[in-house]
Amino acid sequence: MANDSYEKIIKGEGADSHNVDWKKLRTFCQKLFMTQGMPEEEAFTAADCLVDADLCGVPSHGASRMAIYLKRLETKVVNADFKPVLEKEYPASVLMNAKNGMGMVAGVYAMELAVKKAKESGSCFVFVNNSNHLGMVGYYVRRAAELGMLGFATTSAPPAMAPWGSKASFLGTSPVAMAVPGKNEPVLLDMAPSLVAMGKVILAAKLGSSIPEGWALDANGKPTTDPNEGMKGTVVPIGGAKGSGLSMFSQILGGIIPGAKYGPHVGSMWDDFVNPQEMGHLFVAVDISKMLDLDTFKDALEVMRGEVKGLPKAEGVSEIFMPGEIEQNRRKERQKEGIVFSNVVYEELRGLGEKYGADFII
Repeated sequence: MANDSYEKIIKGEGADSHNVDWKKLRTFCQKLFMTQGMPEEEAFTAADCLVDADLCGVPSHGASRMAIYLKRLETKVVNADFKPVLEKEYPASVLMNAKNGMGMVAGVYAMELAVKKAKESGSCFVFVNNSNHLGMVGYYVRRAAELGMLGFATTSAPPAMAPWGSKASFLGTSPVAMAVPGKNEPVLLDMAPSLVAMGKVILAAKLGSSIPEGWALDANGKPTTDPNEGMKGTVVPIGGAKGSGLSMFSQILGGIIPGAKYGPHVGSMWDDFVNPQEMGHLFVAVDISKMLDLDTFKDALEVMRGEVKGLPKAEGVSEIFMPGEIEQNRRKERQKEGIVFSNVVYEELRGLGEKYGADFII
């Protein structure tokens, strides 16, 4: 196990690194998806979601996952062509069967449906079953916010965290994301109920990096800095019982209500290429303008932003950030200057291009 810290390795520090243009990366990922039968538009959606994670500084949900997504498409445990069925539909709620399509495509479709119906009814809840891994959940609520809506999303997930009081993995590190439109950029919160998402532990293992103590426990419930041992055990919930309870509700909202799997019943994305994951999600859109003039809302939010950022700073703090502001700053910076990949991920992408016959253009 290397002694390099996780943060240094994902930034490409201390090893060969490569600066990649984000648009070229997106096109490359899109072409890779299309080699497995995904239609061009759906392949673009999936690629855009992954690259947006890299732009935001969330590489655990970015192009580093291309290999596993392609393998799942190649083995046909995930359907390449997205053909959803609306099983139940009401003015403010929908139950959608994703028909085992790619989670990123299902997520965009569901959120856009929620926004469309919210314009008529004021709000809409879209529950999704028979789906797959979503990628970065903040991607979907950002879309809602850019359309003038309050967006909310959560999902069921495979076991990676022990319920508070247990050492046995049962709960998923199901993210909860919400966003509202701002004058320039949305205010966006995207968080796992654990100190870190299991995806960061998985990426650290791929990169040969240790993880900080406190992120994960091994199979015996002991703290570990070895990501491989952490993958066998559990990640640690935020706030103890609070993080555990938050994940429990994600399994209820994203799993039980839509009739999908949750926690230990969700199929493994990493080593089960026979059985579908059968994940479930919840996407919510609320039309703020039905409550308050949208420009008035944005003005009030801007006042709040100024008040927060103008507060006295704690020792050692140079700036107070709004939720999602750091990620938005990274996105702008990396769109201009490029995304830095570690040599491990870069060479893996090159190998995928060779394997699947897609020109390596990055």
